[in-house]
Amino acid sequence: MDITEASNISGSVNRFILLGFPCRREIQILLSVIFSLIYILTLMGNTSIIWAVWSSPKLHTPMYVLLANFSFLEICYVSSDVPKMLANLISQTKSISYAGCLLQFYFFFSMCAAEGYFLSAMSFDRFIAICRPLHYPTIMTHHLCARLVISCWVGGFLSILIPAILMSRVPFCGPNIIDHFFCDLGPLLALSCLPVPKTTLTCATVSSLIIFITFLYILGSYTLVLRAVLRVPAGSGRNKAFSTCASHFLVVSLFYGSVMVMYVSPGSRSHPGTQKFVTLFYCMATPFFNPLIYSLRNKDMKDALKKVLQAPSKEISKNTEK
Repeated sequence: MDITEASNISGSVNRFILLGFPCRREIQILLSVIFSLIYILTLMGNTSIIWAVWSSPKLHTPMYVLLANFSFLEICYVSSDVPKMLANLISQTKSISYAGCLLQFYFFFSMCAAEGYFLSAMSFDRFIAICRPLHYPTIMTHHLCARLVISCWVGGFLSILIPAILMSRVPFCGPNIIDHFFCDLGPLLALSCLPVPKTTLTCATVSSLIIFITFLYILGSYTLVLRAVLRVPAGSGRNKAFSTCASHFLVVSLFYGSVMVMYVSPGSRSHPGTQKFVTLFYCMATPFFNPLIYSLRNKDMKDALKKVLQAPSKEISKNTEK
């Protein structure tokens, strides 16, 4: 029976149970507190970068516009699954509706794809800035930057549209327990009533293409950037280029290092504990560390963040004096 025929019995499962982290109640509450703190700090860190770029005219350049959009993406990315995970940690039912599960799947992986596209766009920006510095103002215009931003957002949502449609046609007739903390691809495919090789192959192909094409492009761009930087005489210009590119490449390594473990082979039967740990790393740790990496290794961003953080205290002191 193919997917079209199997879709007739799809929908007999109207809710899924997200098993999450099966452990004692006290430990679940502790995990809920820890993850909530990380989530709040992630929102604050990425919001600070967006506010710093928006409020500082010095940062109204393509590099920082892309960074601000990337930070907003991280907020959407971490918010696509973490709030539900936190709710389930303190809930007794730990359930999610069928429609909610498919929506979570679509939005999470759309954000994941968009992140790869934004990292590619940022590597392109650094390649032009360092390898073609004289042509940078004419190539990397605000118009091109806007087109890159729109393409990354739209591309992320369009890339996962076909896998999401195929997943909506997968037959689920029980059991309905997902041994994960969100509606991940592998655990969902494992609950299918019937084999769905076309869906599995399509999801594997799409995820592999997105991961490898963007990663190889980024790797190639930074290889050329590194060669160009090494030709620059030692000094402040070389150090600044190294610092900026090191920040970008560190973020790339965090993201792709964990994602490749999980989604190059969708539906793989790896240990559920390992799946959860790796997924937790790239869906929480990566967005949490990104603001720290970009702000601590970038002088312009540090200066802008200082102004943002000092502004409320100055306003309070003025009101106090009055």
